[in-house]
Amino acid sequence: MMKEEEAQVSAVVAQYIHEQNTKTDAEGDAVALRPAGSVYMGNFAAPPIELVRVAIIGLSERGIPQTLQFTSIPHCRVVGVCDLRLEAAQEAAAALENRCGIRPDVYTDYVLMLHELKPDAVFINTSWETHASMAVNCMEAGAHAFVEVPLATTIDGLWQIVDASERTHRHCMMLENVNYGRVELMFLNMVRQGLVGELVHAEAAYIHDLRSRMISDVASGNTWRTSHFAARNGNLYPTHGLGPVAQYMNLARTDDSFHSIVSMSSLSLGRAAYVQRELPPEHPWQNLDFRCGDVNTSIIRTCAGRTILVQWDETTPRPYNRKNMIAGTLGVLAGFPTRVAGEHLSPPPVQSSDSRGGFSGEDCCQWYMGPEAEADLFARYEHPLYTRLGDEYARNDGMDFIMLSRIIECLHQGKPLDQNVYEGAFWSAVGPLSEMSVSQGGAPQLFPDFTRGDWKSTPPLGIVS
Repeated sequence: MMKEEEAQVSAVVAQYIHEQNTKTDAEGDAVALRPAGSVYMGNFAAPPIELVRVAIIGLSERGIPQTLQFTSIPHCRVVGVCDLRLEAAQEAAAALENRCGIRPDVYTDYVLMLHELKPDAVFINTSWETHASMAVNCMEAGAHAFVEVPLATTIDGLWQIVDASERTHRHCMMLENVNYGRVELMFLNMVRQGLVGELVHAEAAYIHDLRSRMISDVASGNTWRTSHFAARNGNLYPTHGLGPVAQYMNLARTDDSFHSIVSMSSLSLGRAAYVQRELPPEHPWQNLDFRCGDVNTSIIRTCAGRTILVQWDETTPRPYNRKNMIAGTLGVLAGFPTRVAGEHLSPPPVQSSDSRGGFSGEDCCQWYMGPEAEADLFARYEHPLYTRLGDEYARNDGMDFIMLSRIIECLHQGKPLDQNVYEGAFWSAVGPLSEMSVSQGGAPQLFPDFTRGDWKSTPPLGIVS
């Protein structure tokens, strides 16, 4: 064969290999296919585990309550607890032993714990910037990883998690507990029954005045969260509001997925003012430059053209709110307070005798709301998962208990998890993407397709009973 012909054949082969190893996203950009041996985790079911051996990393705040909840969940046992502070790990072990009579092993080195105990599932409750590396290490050690929100703080970190999950065939689920709230479960049930019609728009938020946390963090020496306010500017904590509405919309599952985001932040004034007022003049935070705006407002556009408003505010003194609003062609569901409206959901229209020709409200939907209305909605549309676990929900820590119960149940029975690794990656990506948009004056940022196009084959989350 002549050199020219060899070159032509080589070019054809190279093109074929390129086509087999890349695909294009919605914008026509190349997306690498997953390597040989890796699997798509969108509806992945791991082999069932008779007794799920659980280990926990990080025992401040949520760590110890989480540890104790496992004692009320069948088919699991906490075998190891780990914290950099030995006294915290020992306290958790003692509390567990007092509750159920079994003391877990205590560690200050989580890598050693993974090596010696080889747990089935590891729950990670550490500072945000450690989530990605710890999750990857847990999966590579053979454990399913369950990570507090957000899943990671960078796009690269999210890709590392996705790649490790696909490579190791291990689950990595972000612990978005709000998806298991009673109202959120009910709204999911109502959306699945078609009461809202075709979905067009959603609103999500995490509005929670947490300025006082800076003072308690100073007292405990656990000051990592404040460093994020100083170094970053965007929506740093998007998933509590976004997770539920994304599942209502089936985003990253068959129907639709994340396309792009625009984001803007307000002035940054509240935290500096709070520090000036509440901390002594010599405290180093008095000179800290809080880059992060007090309020961030972002808008997501989906591949199908739906929109989601996502707002974050942990600084201004306003009441707690997650919005939790989903709007469709037939109705609207909204939270804080719980209320619904629509063609099949509203009370009869209010008739008005306004003689001035102004807006009367005639033929307009009205909010169906108030304690009696909420009780009626629960009676008609309660999610069967809450019906089954509601008593334990009340006795334990609410939505966290249902979330942990479902995780153990799915691992024990060998079923797909309610939240897959790609959903956690998409929801968490709002953090770094909003930072990029803010830094560019609100310019749109495209979401990476963490599924490499396979979201179209992933069935929506069903109404599990």
